[in-house]
Amino acid sequence: MTFYKSLILFVALSFSMVSCKVVALDPVEILTFQQKLETLFPTAEITEMDAKDHFTKAYQIVLEQPLDHKNLSAGTFKHYVYLSHIDTKMPTVLVTEGYNAVPSTYELSKILKGNQVQVEYRFYGKSRPDTINWQYLKNDQAIEDYHKLVTKLKRLYTGKWISTGISKGGETVLIYKSKYPWDVEVAVPYVAPLISGQEDLRTQNHINTVGSDLCRAKIIAFQRNVLKNREAVLAEIRNFAFEKNMNFTELSVDEALEYSVLEFPFSFWQWGGNCDDIPAENATSKEMFDYINNIVGISFYNDQTYAELLPSYYQHLTELGYYGFDTEPVQDLLKIVHNPTNKRFAPKNVDLTYNPNYINEVRDFVENKGNKILYIYGEYDTWGACAPNPKSHVNALKMVLKEGSHKTRISDFSKEDQKIIYEKLQNWLGYSVTIFPLE
Repeated sequence: MTFYKSLILFVALSFSMVSCKVVALDPVEILTFQQKLETLFPTAEITEMDAKDHFTKAYQIVLEQPLDHKNLSAGTFKHYVYLSHIDTKMPTVLVTEGYNAVPSTYELSKILKGNQVQVEYRFYGKSRPDTINWQYLKNDQAIEDYHKLVTKLKRLYTGKWISTGISKGGETVLIYKSKYPWDVEVAVPYVAPLISGQEDLRTQNHINTVGSDLCRAKIIAFQRNVLKNREAVLAEIRNFAFEKNMNFTELSVDEALEYSVLEFPFSFWQWGGNCDDIPAENATSKEMFDYINNIVGISFYNDQTYAELLPSYYQHLTELGYYGFDTEPVQDLLKIVHNPTNKRFAPKNVDLTYNPNYINEVRDFVENKGNKILYIYGEYDTWGACAPNPKSHVNALKMVLKEGSHKTRISDFSKEDQKIIYEKLQNWLGYSVTIFPLE
């Protein structure tokens, strides 16, 4: 009996040992984070960059983006995206740039300490093809860029998604939200206009009523003083252009001067000009030039900037809308620009037919259905005249900084107002997300 027990034990042990020998485990493959990105975007050029602030990794991703999302045979263009990473489970901030993208950490990313995806707008900056086919520079095409990018990245980033952008980029936030309401949990547009028409009259009404009567009178007096001293100020412009190696062939310096004078009131209120700084009537030509150059920027009219901003003017004049110029205060002093228009800065021989329905539909959505949108504005900012006004039943928050400008950010508000903002973000994002108040 003892013999059989021993035999059974021996057979069992032998079988176990043989079984152990024949079992072979496959090697475990652990992908690096960059390899995971390369799997998501197999045709993209992905380059690691220096990580800054709270991020641990950063990448430049150059996508082969379709020119036309509805007709892939139309070809592609190189589309630049900047990804800053910390943790796939943390919140991800999508930055929809309105123009070119300069890699930087946005305010909302500092508040959430999460990941950031910064996307250059199609046909701007490095994402501009050598030749622009204007029919593909439509907002709906750009929105598809974002939607498809976010859809892919959500396979990797599983936390809450928040979109943000400034000015035209903030406007893009609202357009994106109206087209794909569920792509992000929360939208935070900064100083974002929704403009009515190629020349929205609300901007001029703002210029005519904002601030004090005295300040508005000083603005007009300065405009007139510059034009009365035309030749001396033109000499200053020519010296400046020579020093900065600027060329004025698309617009002459004479035309640039008159447009800068007409632009001055808009830019003064947009960028938070100080009435006490406006040069007096006895100012020198250099003092007048330096001031208008500081507020408007004469470089705005040189050949390089003119070329860089052609896509912007195309978009504004066909879908986004823009503003006009008031010649009345200086009509008698104008010699060249008698009928000013922003069409002067748009691409030539291109259809600029304006579609009034596009932004109206966006405005209708955000004002009536745009939940979980935090609006940031400055009271004096000219573009604030075109801000949407969400209805009372909409779960949104609009914060307007008293006497604030186009440079208004959350950090500019009082601690009490910041607390309101943080509490609203916390409520919308849930308590699984940590809010880090700005210092």
